Amino acid sequence: MSNNKATILLTGCLGTLGKPLWKALREKGYRVFGCDLVHYSDPEYFRCDISNYRELAVIFKNQKFDYVYHLAAEFGRQNGEDYFEKVWETNVIGMKNIIQLQKEEKFKLIFTSSSEIYGETKVDLLDEDLPLRQPLFQTNDYAISKWVNELQIINSEKRYGVEGMRLRLFNAFGPGEYYHPYRSVVCLFCYKALNKMPYQVYENYHRVFMYIDDLIPTLVNAIEKFKPGEVYNIGGEEYRSVKELSDLILDYLGLDDSLVEYLPEDKHNIVNKRPNIEKAKRDLGHNPKTLLKDGIPKTIEWLRQMYKIN
Repeated sequence: MSNNKATILLTGCLGTLGKPLWKALREKGYRVFGCDLVHYSDPEYFRCDISNYRELAVIFKNQKFDYVYHLAAEFGRQNGEDYFEKVWETNVIGMKNIIQLQKEEKFKLIFTSSSEIYGETKVDLLDEDLPLRQPLFQTNDYAISKWVNELQIINSEKRYGVEGMRLRLFNAFGPGEYYHPYRSVVCLFCYKALNKMPYQVYENYHRVFMYIDDLIPTLVNAIEKFKPGEVYNIGGEEYRSVKELSDLILDYLGLDDSLVEYLPEDKHNIVNKRPNIEKAKRDLGHNPKTLLKDGIPKTIEWLRQMYKIN
């Protein structure tokens, strides 16, 4: 069967990444079912909490899938500290439920992991094989849960002969991310600056940032170029400090930095994260071309429109 005839389940289909991925996969001609936590009107949608095995199993009882994109997760460092029960139930028990069904149904699994799995390390450039060369020390429960997820997948591949692929995402941002206090740093800074709310910036922290429109085509390519057992860093190439991010937002809005409290250390966070993305560029056609200076205005204007901010 050719991939464009494949049937797909997308967990977390109503999330910041799930919704545009669902649309993009359907536009490619796939039949894509979705599941998420709330009721929704699409006829190929299931309400499901993935940490509840019965709810998940009902989906597979009614429909056969060739691929599962597993995006559903509790997200965020501080969220993982404040709501640790939810992080472990959703991310780890939820993954175990997926794996149990994969063992029976033999679908191919595409999992969105996180750059957080690399933990605190002095390595300048993070490549996919780093966990094979040195121990990892993650600094928060969310990061630990994502690394556990990868180990669950690796273990199931060895034990059951199932096929999976892991994608480690680095700081995706852009329109579609609704504000709440546990969102990504770009969303938090943009929303708070728009509303002239104070926020904190940790100095000497550096990241790459990846605009969502550059990420979605790569996620689609993961099914078209599926390689069992592989893991990929999926990120941008523009390496900037978190302070530079804040300055770009303030400059665009014509604000000074009187809103900002500058701090030296974030105890749950990693200082510097810069990925080697050559493997994803080679195998998955990853092409992060949108610069932060171009993506920030689009993100701000989307937030302004969504929240009717003058």
